[in-house]
Parts: sequence; structure tokens; C-alpha cells
Amino acid sequence: MGGCFSKPKPVEVKIEVVLPEKERAKEEMSPNGKASPLVYKVNGTARHYHLEEHPITINPYQNVKDVVEASVCHVKDLENGQMREVDLGCGKALLIKENGDYYAMGHKCPHYGAPLVKGVLSKGRVRCPWHGACFSIGTGDIEDFPGLDSLPKFQVKIEKEKVYIRASKQALLMQRRTKVMAKCISLSNYNISSTNVLIIGAGAAGLVCAETLRQEGFSDRIVMCTMDRHLPYDRPKLSKSMDSHLDQITLRPKEFFRTNDIEVLTETQVAAVDIKNKIAVFKDGFKMDYNKLLIATGNTPKALSCKGKEVENVFNIRTPEDANRVVKLASSKNAVIVGASFLGMEVAAYLTEKAHSVSVVELEEVPFKKFFGEKVGQALMKMFENNRVKFYMQTEVSELREQEGKLKEVVLKNGKVLRADVCVIGIGASPATGFLKQSGINIDSKGFIVVNKMMQTNIPGVFAAGDAVTFPLALRNNKKVNIPHWQMAHVHGRIAALNMLAHGTEISTVPYLWTAVFGKSIRYAGHGEGFDDVVFQGDLDELKFVAFYTKNEEVIAVASMNYDPIVSKVAEVMASGRAIRKRDVETGDMSWLTGKGS
Repeated sequence: MGGCFSKPKPVEVKIEVVLPEKERAKEEMSPNGKASPLVYKVNGTARHYHLEEHPITINPYQNVKDVVEASVCHVKDLENGQMREVDLGCGKALLIKENGDYYAMGHKCPHYGAPLVKGVLSKGRVRCPWHGACFSIGTGDIEDFPGLDSLPKFQVKIEKEKVYIRASKQALLMQRRTKVMAKCISLSNYNISSTNVLIIGAGAAGLVCAETLRQEGFSDRIVMCTMDRHLPYDRPKLSKSMDSHLDQITLRPKEFFRTNDIEVLTETQVAAVDIKNKIAVFKDGFKMDYNKLLIATGNTPKALSCKGKEVENVFNIRTPEDANRVVKLASSKNAVIVGASFLGMEVAAYLTEKAHSVSVVELEEVPFKKFFGEKVGQALMKMFENNRVKFYMQTEVSELREQEGKLKEVVLKNGKVLRADVCVIGIGASPATGFLKQSGINIDSKGFIVVNKMMQTNIPGVFAAGDAVTFPLALRNNKKVNIPHWQMAHVHGRIAALNMLAHGTEISTVPYLWTAVFGKSIRYAGHGEGFDDVVFQGDLDELKFVAFYTKNEEVIAVASMNYDPIVSKVAEVMASGRAIRKRDVETGDMSWLTGKGS
């Protein structure tokens, strides 16, 4: 493809921002014209807490001087199915051509800022190359997760032989758009003890559910309650970026909840659910009625059962405070990680530049064996060892020894004694569903809440989402699965909200997850549980590879490192419903990615 101005007489493309001034104004003030309180739990009593007032952000579209114009490329420089970043001087836009039509939108994924031009364009949407989020090229709306925001959408016009791009500087800099929420009823009309939708849990599933309800026009009361002391935050960053402050990882600011009349009860625990009378009973005896209920309580970390388990400086990473404290304690000291799980390995990687020594204790012979397979596990283990991480495999902790009440040593069952100033436990988790045992809600033998394709439990009006559920996965012939990952929680929350509103929407997403260690990312799509073989392309030793996980001659999952955007491409094929055969990937011919293979 030639340079942007390679043609002598360019047919010009005009891009200008849609200026939703009225809609922006609505977003910037409370739907009922006044500040709406969050509800916090204080000393066992639910009470309103009015957020401090903040100046309203100036509407970026109201200032004509904020609009910029710049030239783009010749119309023939872009073939059907191609994307190009367009530089506007003060920012960039993504220009797309599909089926002869031109589209323009924000060029960065609003989740973590991935360049969408390196992503996958297919059938009217762009899939992020890093984490698989999908956006409509027609509207900019987010259609698959992770992430909460849509992309700014710009108008595209072709006018004679002149090219103009007209865009707001603010829109180009922000590269994200929050969908307009429904107008809500003033909280003064509500009874504090009753609610229309109660959401137990304030993680990704709970937040996306609340936002989706508002986006879809639900205007009655929404209450979220959480045992956490904070508003919803980006939990995956706790192990990947352990120094992060709360304000860096909070998913939505306080003003967002106020503006959209979403109440939040923090440090609050639901002890029981009375499904017959539609009442949630809190641990302190407070009761709240509901009409629709979402249970998104997540999981509880498994604890060690060895001697000395109560000693100080032993952590499960559950909160920003936990992560920050571990980093501080590990600085120039000795850190031991128990469990080569995603969390454990991410913590180990992060601490290598902080700690004097980092040791990992694991029952398996290689990390990630059940998930990525033995060969990938060995390659990753070698990378960690090259970064000063010491492994103690096929053993367990028998004792945590203390000195003056604080951790001093970790004793292993194989007799090894490890010096330790701080220890992080990452040996798995159990669904936080114990409070539902007598409720009548269907719980399986492992404690997971059983839901259907619409995230509905066996009880009408009661939905469940996130790490605590098993649900039918279309990709695996509706096999009931539990997938405790960030992207899936987002999807669950949206599907639950849509079906609370009787939309009849079934879950059909392709699972997508990632881990990041030593500045490198492993991406994964599909569901490889029970795989019987792995087909590799690339070089495992060089950590540039793609691994296809197969079962019964069909590819059921894919993982890659330094091979973007292959995982997003495979995810798009899986999303289309096309089967990927083992023989397709064994040949090395990748034409099947575009549907042109055999």
C-alpha cells in the first residue's frame, strides 16, 4: 500500500465528530438535577453520604476553537477490509474501509490503550489485539469485553477531491466515550429498605450489570453492596502492577455513581437471601427488599492449613492495600510465593526487581501445566529462572516459622527451609456462596451457582455472574463451565442486566484472558479444559510462539506470546461459529483465518 499522499488527484475523505452536546450535558449533571448520594455502611447502619461537589467539566464540543481540521489519504489508498491510523496533528483517529464504506473512530482501545490498527477487522467490528474487546465500526459501541467504555465515533464524508478531517481535540485525546445513561428517579422517592435491583458484589460483573441497566433505560433504584471498602476497581492490576494507588485503578469515579443514581453499600455483607419474600438479610440484621437480584460475589482465596498459618506478613492479594503492603515488605528482602497460579506468577515477576530473593513453591512439576500444557509451562519457568526466581516444585509448605510474631522462614515438606520476610498465597480460590446454602438457589457440588445462557438461576428474578457461577459455554457445545476471569465477568454482568429487562439475550462470547510478566504478555482465547494435544508454531525457546490446544481433532483454545494479533484473529473465527480443525493448524497454512482455507 502506497504512502498517504501517493496519488496525484486524491479523492478526499472528510471526518468530523458527531457533536452530542445535549447528551454530554446530561452526562455531566445528575439525572434528577441534584447530587445523588451513595449509600455507605457505617457502624452497622446504612446511611446516605453525599459526595463532595466538583466543578462540572467544560463541554469539549462547545468551543469552536477546540475543533481541528487536517488532511487524510487518497480514497484508493485504503482497500476494503483495511484500517489506517490517521494523524490529525493533536491526535489520531482510526480510519476503516469495509464493503466500500468509510468509518472513523478512536484509535486506542479504552481498556488499556492498545492500538486498534493492529487488531482484527471483521464483519462490522474491530477486535482489540491485546485483550479481545470488540467495537462496532458503525457506532463505536463496545460489543465484547473487557472494558467499560465505547469509542468516540466520527462522521466520514467524501467530498469531490478535497480531504478534510474535522475532530474535537478533546475527543481525540480522550479516545473513549461513556454511553448515555437513562434518566433516573430521584432517590428522595425511594424507601431506604427497598430496592428494585440489588447487586451483591461490586466487581466487574456487578458494575457492568448496573451500567447496562442504566444504558438500557432502567430508571428505578439500583443498589450495589460489597464487602470491600472501595468502589469497584481493576482487580487484575493488583498482581500485575502492585504499586498502583487506588485512584489509578478505580473503574469509575465517585461522581459517576452519583450522576447515574447507582447506590453503593461498602463494607457490607449479605448473610442470607429469602427468595420467597425477595429479601436480602445483611450480617448486621439490616434487611432489604428487591425485585431483581444479581449475585456476583466472586470467590474466596484458599488458605494454607499448615502450622503457623496465622503469622504476620502472610498475604492473599485481595485489595490494593494488600498489594502495596507486600511490595513494601519485600523491598530488598526475601519473598516466598506459594502457588504457581496466575496470581502467584504475576506477583513473583513483579517482585523480582524489588526483592532480594523471590522463591515459588508449587505442587506441580511445572507452572501452568494444566492450563498451558507442559512445554509452555517449561518455557515460562525458564524465563522466570533467568530473572532470578527460584522454584521449589512438587512440594508443599509444612510450616511458617515466626520471629517476634512476624514471618521468618517457610519450611517445605521436602525439608527445605526458605528465608522469608513476606509470603503471598496463590493456591486457588473457592466460590463465595456459603450464604446461599439454605436459600433454594441451585448450587453445585463445588459451591458454584448454576445458571443458564441468560445468567438466570433456577429462581425467577435471581441472576448470578462472575467467578462464582457455572454457565453453558456455546463454544464447547454448551458444556457447563466456570471461567473465573476478568473478561468473562464483564460479559456475565451485561447478559444478566439485559435479561433482567426481558431482552432474552443468550451468552455467546469467546473467553479471552491474558497474563503479563517481565514486560511480556501471554494471550489466550477459547476454553482448553481437557485438551489432548498441543500444536505449536514459532519458537518456544525464543518465547515467540502460538500454541493451539486441540481435543478430538478440533482446536478448542489458543495461546500466544509475541505473536499478536493471532489470538484475536482466532477468537474472531471462533466467534463466527466456524470450527478450526487440528489439521488446519498442523500445516502452518493460516488461510483458514480468513475462511479461505480447505
